[in-house]
Amino acid sequence: MQSSRTEYIEETRAAKPLRASVPQAALRPGAAKQKGEGIRKLGKEAVYGGQLALVNREHPVRDFHNPVLKGVADANLHVLEEEIALETECLGQLGKLIRAAGAWDDIVVVSGFRTMEEQKAIYNGSLAENGPEFTANYVALPGCSEHQTGLAVDVGERRSGELDFIAPSFPDHGACAVFKTLAASYGFIQRYKEGKEELTGIACEPWHFRYVGVPHAACMESLSMCLEEYIAYLRDFSYAGKRLEHAGDGWRAESYYVVAHRDGDTPVPIPACDAYRISGNNADGFIVTVYYGDGHEI
Repeated sequence: MQSSRTEYIEETRAAKPLRASVPQAALRPGAAKQKGEGIRKLGKEAVYGGQLALVNREHPVRDFHNPVLKGVADANLHVLEEEIALETECLGQLGKLIRAAGAWDDIVVVSGFRTMEEQKAIYNGSLAENGPEFTANYVALPGCSEHQTGLAVDVGERRSGELDFIAPSFPDHGACAVFKTLAASYGFIQRYKEGKEELTGIACEPWHFRYVGVPHAACMESLSMCLEEYIAYLRDFSYAGKRLEHAGDGWRAESYYVVAHRDGDTPVPIPACDAYRISGNNADGFIVTVYYGDGHEI
């Protein structure tokens, strides 16, 4: 069942190189703003982008979602292939995580951003090689893959021998285990965990991590929630009512949900704060996270 990225996407890459085919958006989804207070008006398309955007069969990636990317090799990390790229903030945090885990020599980035064409090639290649049952469990439908956001990364244990591109080895020991333990502190979650298959639609993938940002990753871990559950949970919090509270070293934060207007712009209220971030949930609204204190980085 060994498979390589090159085998699956050779025809796609020959027709259109990955780096050349990726539009560069002027606004990074979820980019942190400084000193909030007042109202921000956001258009309907903003619902579909951001670090907390839910992507699955019911919530596909929208055509205009164009992340700002950077090559993983440019960040001096080990990669399976030179063309692999990630959303810039995601990549920066991944580098910090790998170094904090002391895993620079032990972990390789196997997969990052994928175009729609690349995901189609991978899906069809897996169908031909592995069959429909395996593919349904481990490969997202084209248009429904988190890899198309640039916020998802597959990592593998760096060792001699060929890595399986679809299901790379990432064991629960050594540097890989340290990486998993520290992941939430740098904004990453293991996206597909055992016991959550009915919610995510994907089998357990120890190698697949999704960047959701700080402090949401730690909150999801403490609540034992997958992203589907967390997005639903956040709808219980509002600007005028109860807000979800987070705390870190030298800072605290609050999160709340704002339902998107069906027509026209949505006014998103922001309290007085030191920084804030707005993410669409790729469904029906916005998640606002406001920060107080100077200790936060993201």
